Amino acid sequence: MDSGVEDVWRRESPHVLGALVRRYGHFDACEDAVQEALLSAALHWPREGLPANPRGWLIRAASRRLVDALRSDRARSDREDAANRLAPSEAPPTDSDDSLHVLLLCCHPSLTPASQVALTLRAVGGLTTEQIAAAFLVPPATMGQRVSRAKAKLAAAGARLGDVTRADLPARVQSARQVLYLVFNEGYTASGGIDLIDVSLTAEAIRLTRELAQRLPSDTETAGLLALMLLTEARAPARTDETGDLVPLADQDRALWDPVLIAEGVTLLEQALPSGPVGPFQLQAAIAAVHDEAKTYAETDWPQIAELYRMLAALAPSPVVTMNRAVAVAMTDGPDAALAMLDPLLGDPALDQRHRLHAARAHLLDLAGRRTEARQAFREAARLTTSTPEQRYLLRRAG
Repeated sequence: MDSGVEDVWRRESPHVLGALVRRYGHFDACEDAVQEALLSAALHWPREGLPANPRGWLIRAASRRLVDALRSDRARSDREDAANRLAPSEAPPTDSDDSLHVLLLCCHPSLTPASQVALTLRAVGGLTTEQIAAAFLVPPATMGQRVSRAKAKLAAAGARLGDVTRADLPARVQSARQVLYLVFNEGYTASGGIDLIDVSLTAEAIRLTRELAQRLPSDTETAGLLALMLLTEARAPARTDETGDLVPLADQDRALWDPVLIAEGVTLLEQALPSGPVGPFQLQAAIAAVHDEAKTYAETDWPQIAELYRMLAALAPSPVVTMNRAVAVAMTDGPDAALAMLDPLLGDPALDQRHRLHAARAHLLDLAGRRTEARQAFREAARLTTSTPEQRYLLRRAG
């Protein structure tokens, strides 16, 4: 499919899903109808050209398929009665934006936190089951079952889009933040494919986080998340070269970084930090700010970054935090101290099959002068990654 067409329906699909769920309910059936409408678009748009109103086209196509499916479900009389009262001409409005409401619906209290995140990555982020599985470090089959169970629980709970009110926001916002964080990460460093960055995902994550922050102006962690996204996105223009290959932080042309995004992110962070309890997203934003405010890589304040990672590890420990902290520790206490932090992670079967651990370890081995071991670790990381740009970069380092 033409990449421009794919970008359009990737961008519009969460809005289409939100419009259908608001009008008809039946989250699971609505998602199926949206997927069928996207398949129809994949067939028609390349031949007939992009419609003037792609969202309206998709909403009408999905509505027709949904109504047909409801009418054909003779085993469920309530659905059939509902369908008989509906017609394609009664499709939802095509100019509404319900994507944030879909996000909050997917954060329904009947779902576990892991299911909330997985379902929203599918419904709002447009990620495949394989991409979501990579983010959760689980097999795709496991993630597929998790998503299916989550949709079934929403149906059993009778959850509808209109049920999400302003009063529901505080209870659901923690899951919503985690979802948006993972959507942004998948866009900033795609888990697979030929492109390193998916700007449609990063832009959607930032847009939804802005809207969430506006609705909860006193929530300092949401402000911290938005600051983290902006400070990270500011470096995006320098992360790849003209061929699309990855450029590491140490080699990036900082003149390409976006000063407007950096200034906004720093301002948000400075307002959030004194206003309430410091959370993980605020600490990560502070780390990003230290990187962004260094004029050169050599001028980076590594002791401050190492201390911030120590605080983050105490507040929200995870293997990813340990890996990132190890890199900072290598710059302050030497690579041997950093490698000692990573060695315990090698015994984790799930992590051992993920390329990031091997890539981090390879970098530290290289700093320690252990070239043969570093080469082996870079090759192992290249073997495990499904991202073509990352694979090329890792193989170059191995060479």
